[in-house]
Amino acid sequence: MSKFEKSEADWRQSLSPEAYRVLREHGTERAGTSPLNSEKRKGVFHCAGCGKPLFASSAKYESGTGWPSFFAPIAEDAVGASEDRSWFMRRTEVHCANCGGHLGHVFPDGPQPTGLRYCMNGVAMNFEPEGKA
Repeated sequence: MSKFEKSEADWRQSLSPEAYRVLREHGTERAGTSPLNSEKRKGVFHCAGCGKPLFASSAKYESGTGWPSFFAPIAEDAVGASEDRSWFMRRTEVHCANCGGHLGHVFPDGPQPTGLRYCMNGVAMNFEPEGKA
């Protein structure tokens, strides 16, 4: 169970329709559509649902998939994972550990040091440049 809870009406009011579809209904944004794909500044990527810090820019890399990709979360307890058997395949879904919002999936084909590729929906995150806090 998530630590951060809102009613569905509050979620709909606080999120854009696309962010709601991804975070609350486990949707996926179209590849290559997120401005976060080209984000190169130093900073932190936060959950668009609750604001929890998820990924540091130092863990971001260009995976060529069309989605923002990271090799590790900012902290061990930032994200959670569960099995996803939709689309006739078995994948590992990644969600915000605070609000439970769907972020994307993690795959075992990323770079070192972890060998993981956290393939995230950009609409599920907000970016805060270093020094803006």
